[in-house]
Amino acid sequence: MKSPLLDSEVVHDILGIGFGPSNLALSIAVEEHNKSLPADSRLNALFLERQPRFGWHRGMLIDDATMQVSFLKDLVTLRNPTSDYSFLCFLREQGRLIDFLNQKTLFPLRVEFHEYFEWAAERVSHLVSYDSEVVSVDPVRGDDGEVAFFDVTSRDPAANGATVTRRARNISVAMGLEPHVPPGLELGERLWHNSELIPRATELAAAGQPVRRAVVLGAGQSAAEAVDYLHRTFPDAEVCSVFAKYGYTPADDSPFANRIFDPEAVDVYFSAPSEVKQSLLDYHRSTNYSVVDMDLIEALYATAYREKVAGRERLRFLNVSRVRAVDPGADGGLDVAVEFLPTGEKQVLAADVLVLATGYRPRDLGSLLGEAAKLCLRDDGDEIRVGRDHRVETVPEVSAGLYLQGGTEHTHGLTSTLLSTVAVRAEEIHRSVRATKVAV
Repeated sequence: MKSPLLDSEVVHDILGIGFGPSNLALSIAVEEHNKSLPADSRLNALFLERQPRFGWHRGMLIDDATMQVSFLKDLVTLRNPTSDYSFLCFLREQGRLIDFLNQKTLFPLRVEFHEYFEWAAERVSHLVSYDSEVVSVDPVRGDDGEVAFFDVTSRDPAANGATVTRRARNISVAMGLEPHVPPGLELGERLWHNSELIPRATELAAAGQPVRRAVVLGAGQSAAEAVDYLHRTFPDAEVCSVFAKYGYTPADDSPFANRIFDPEAVDVYFSAPSEVKQSLLDYHRSTNYSVVDMDLIEALYATAYREKVAGRERLRFLNVSRVRAVDPGADGGLDVAVEFLPTGEKQVLAADVLVLATGYRPRDLGSLLGEAAKLCLRDDGDEIRVGRDHRVETVPEVSAGLYLQGGTEHTHGLTSTLLSTVAVRAEEIHRSVRATKVAV
């Protein structure tokens, strides 16, 4: 049975689903704009987050891992360089601004950038309801059949098991991606996705359980980082990196290639024919997918060579190979069958841990949106049609707005799931919502 509205008098102008960096950037855009307006002209915004507190890829916050985007591509700077929600303002407040500048780098530690996100999220905490998992989104039809609102039902953090429904003129969906697990495999105590790397490894080390061999499947940045982390965390373990390539591919972070992440590149991509879109994705996959920073590649190679010289090789690279089967092994471990693709030769690795650095996939919008999903128009490839302002194109009787932050690579390009344009995208959505409100 559907729960009543939390407050029947409240209709939110923006209701955000998920509170990662994308909707955090949007909440700041709303907050900064509202401060300049009288109370009756402000946007009423609320964001729902299923986690108990802000968290962004916590399982991969390796202490020495750095960001792969410039700190200037933070939550606000590309939208408003004078904002006091910037990374530089965070550093100043923490008393680390000069120390950071003395490093002469554009790429902060990942741990520090997460602290920045937490700092920003705390400043807009009045706009967020944590522990609020969204369970349904329902269109609200008027007597004339028009859908002017959505009812968003979520679990009520104040009442165990109960739900609460809120009404909104616009919703911003930013659920992020979900870990991809290859068919036939199932996550468990000794089989992890790399998104859980640090807490799982910490638990294993704290339990005093020996790790004699760890296997990492994957060829991207996360895979290489997992290999390096496990090699350092378990100094007596053999760490095997399994991937289908001959070797890790360096990420293309050259200046011209990086222009694919510019806001203007989104305009070009959006207006291009479908075959040009596909060409751009194919040409520039090496900026983001299944690639590794050159510094890390060289560090891993140097480690492997030092071990070869010393006669104790703990770091192994099983290239041109695939994991063909994973079965229960001795002492609670796993038997990982690996095939060398050129010859078909197979070997079984007795592993204590298998880490899947196999990437992420967009979450299924259909299961979340339910009836609302049926109102979304789709293109010839059965992808959801999305406007340049990130608003989903819907059937004519829908005037309520449904915005997507992520899952729009087919329309907006490689920046769809990255941090590069979160500030600009937040402004575009904020502007679109304001224009709609004025029109009404």
